[in-house]
Formats: sequence, C-alpha cells, structure tokens
Amino acid sequence: MRDWIGRRPELGLYDRLMVELRNEDPRAFQNFMRMPPAMFDEIVQRLTPALSKETTNWRAPLDPGLKVALSLRHHASGAKYREMQFGWKVPHNTISLVLRVVCAAIVDEFRHGLLAPPQTAAEWRQISDNWMNSWNFPHVIGAIDSKHIACKSPANVRSDYFNFKGFFSVILLAVVTSDYKFLWIDVSGKGSSSDVHIYNASDLREGLQNNDIIGFPQLYLTFWWEMMLSHSGPT
Repeated sequence: MRDWIGRRPELGLYDRLMVELRNEDPRAFQNFMRMPPAMFDEIVQRLTPALSKETTNWRAPLDPGLKVALSLRHHASGAKYREMQFGWKVPHNTISLVLRVVCAAIVDEFRHGLLAPPQTAAEWRQISDNWMNSWNFPHVIGAIDSKHIACKSPANVRSDYFNFKGFFSVILLAVVTSDYKFLWIDVSGKGSSSDVHIYNASDLREGLQNNDIIGFPQLYLTFWWEMMLSHSGPT
C-alpha cells in the first residue's frame, strides 16, 4: 500500500472532513452528501450487514460508512474515480468495485419499500390530490422525464448508445410524485433512443393500455387514452 493511502484515517475526507461537517455545520454536510446526517446514518446502518467484511492478515476492510460515502459523493458530484482517490485516499480501482457493491446493496435493501406502487384506487387518488394541493395540477398521477447516464462505449453497438449530447449513455426514464419520490423507473433505454420510443416499449405503457395496473382509477385511464389519441407520444 502506498504511504499516502495508509494515512486515510488521519487525512481522508471520510475521517476528517465529514466528521468536521457533522459536528460543526450539518447544512454543509447535507450539501456534501445530498442528505442530512441522520439519513446518512440510517442508510449506513441498514447497509452495514451487506457491506461488512472480515479483517484479514493482509489488510483491514473499508468501513461500511466510507463505502456509502464514496458512492453517494460520486453520484452527487460525477467526479471520476482517479480524481476521488486522492481526497478519499482509496485507490481508484477499489472505488470502482465499491460503487458496484454499494449500488447492489441499496437496491436489495430499499427497493421494496421505496418503489412500492399504490395498490388501491384511494392511494392513486391521494397521489393525484397531492399534485393538486402542491402544484395546482388536476388529474395528475406523476411527472415523467428522462436522464442520460454516461457509460463506456459498449462493444459493437457504439451508435446505439451515442446520444445527441455527444457522449455514450443509458437512459433513465422515470415517473415521480409531487414530492419528488420515484413512482416508476426504466433504465433499459439506449442513449440514441427518444423518450417516446422508450415509453412506448415500457411495461408502464403496456400496463396502462391493458388496464393491468392494480387499483389505477378508471378516470385517469380515460384521460390517458384521450392523450394517446390526440398526440403522437406522451406529453
């Protein structure tokens, strides 16, 4: 191990800066991690069983909190692994492995609770009422939009993933509620695809068309059909 990496407990961002922010400036901590200290601690606590490793004769494992902090900061800032390694004092190749493990652990731990769709008409109507109360939008279930997630160029299909912004990407298409919570997501889109193309190939459109979404009010299904008949794609 390089000497500067070995000084992680004394000089690394996780053991120094984040401790200072937590104790002295919680708002700065929230800006750095994109969440308050209490939420960060809850995530670390819930992911610790999946992220913990045994200490060996070769080296001590990374702290689960450090793994979570690395992952959150990368997603918040978009910084490259080779840039992050100096401040966090974690080798770039280790960071690349940590992020994969943390993302998988987050999905396993939180998906059933955070991506649980409404099951009754009353729950769907409550989502619609929240849109009306918060934004004065009637008869709305969710806002839909897409985000390009940069990726390495896949072999043999470069043009499929090259987007109009000039880089390779996969597309996250999502529906959110009035308070910015994800209601539905699709991450199968190739960078060159349009929002309409991804939506038309999604299980969301199929569920609406076949009336297979549990508890979905007939009133909103009628609005959806009227929209589809009057537009070439979703608005």
